[in-house]
Amino acid sequence: MRTELVSEPGDPAHPNEDFASVGLPASGQGGALVLLDGVTPPAGGDGCVHSVSWFSAHLGGALTELSLTRRDLTLPEILARAISRTAGAHAGTCDLSHPRTPQATVVLVRWSATEVEYLVLSDSALLLESPDGSVLPLLDDRLSRVPLATLTSAARTDATLRNKEGGFFTAAADPWVATRAVTGSAPRSAVRALAALTDGATRWVETFGEGDWADLFALVRKEGAQAVVDRVRALETADAEQRVRLGRSKTHDDATAVFVEW
Repeated sequence: MRTELVSEPGDPAHPNEDFASVGLPASGQGGALVLLDGVTPPAGGDGCVHSVSWFSAHLGGALTELSLTRRDLTLPEILARAISRTAGAHAGTCDLSHPRTPQATVVLVRWSATEVEYLVLSDSALLLESPDGSVLPLLDDRLSRVPLATLTSAARTDATLRNKEGGFFTAAADPWVATRAVTGSAPRSAVRALAALTDGATRWVETFGEGDWADLFALVRKEGAQAVVDRVRALETADAEQRVRLGRSKTHDDATAVFVEW
C-alpha cells in the first residue's frame, strides 16, 4: 500500500485548520482515512474559547481512533460519536449552540479486505479510481446548489442555511448531522486507489477550471499531492490582483490532499 499526504496553510502566519490522517491497524487488516476542513468563522467570534484547529484536531483524532477500533459501527455512527465526544470536551467552557461554533467538513473512508465504505459531509471531495482507470467523484454538493442570492451575509446564511434542511451541513456540535452525510460502499476489488481533497485543493477544478475530476486524479497519481497544491498556489497568485476566478474568496486557502493506493 502506498499513501501520500500533503497539507499547507493558506497563510503561514495562521494555523492550518485542515486535518488529515491515514490509519493502518497493527493487525494489517484494512485501514481508514480521515480528512477535515475546519470552517473559519467570520469576525465577531463563535462562542468558543478554542480555535478551529483545536476542534479539527479533536474531531479528527476521535474519527481516526473510532474508525480503526470500532468496525461494528457504521460510518455515520462513528461520526456521530466523534462529534459527541468532541462536544463533550468543551461543552463546559463554550456556547455550543452558537451557529458558528467550531465545525468542519468531513471525508471518512474505511476499507477491509472486501469492502470500501465512505462518508462525505459538505464540500471536500473524495475520488475513487477503478481498476480500468475511470474516476468516480463522491461529493456532497448541497452548498454549491444553494442560490448565491441567498448567501448575502454570514448572519443570513447561519440563520437559514447552515446545518438546516434545504441548506448544507457540517460537523459541529450536534451528532444528528451524521444522518445527512453522503454515504455508500463499493467492493474493494472495484477500487484501485482513492484521493481525498479539501476545497483549497479542489480549486484546481472548481475555481480555476484546469480540468475535471478525472484530470485532477491523474495529476495526483502522476505528479503527487504536492504538485496539486503547488499548481493551485500558482493559479491563486496569478489571479490575486484581477480576481477573475477568485472573486471575493480569500486568495489562499488551507489545502490538503491525501492519496491511497493498494
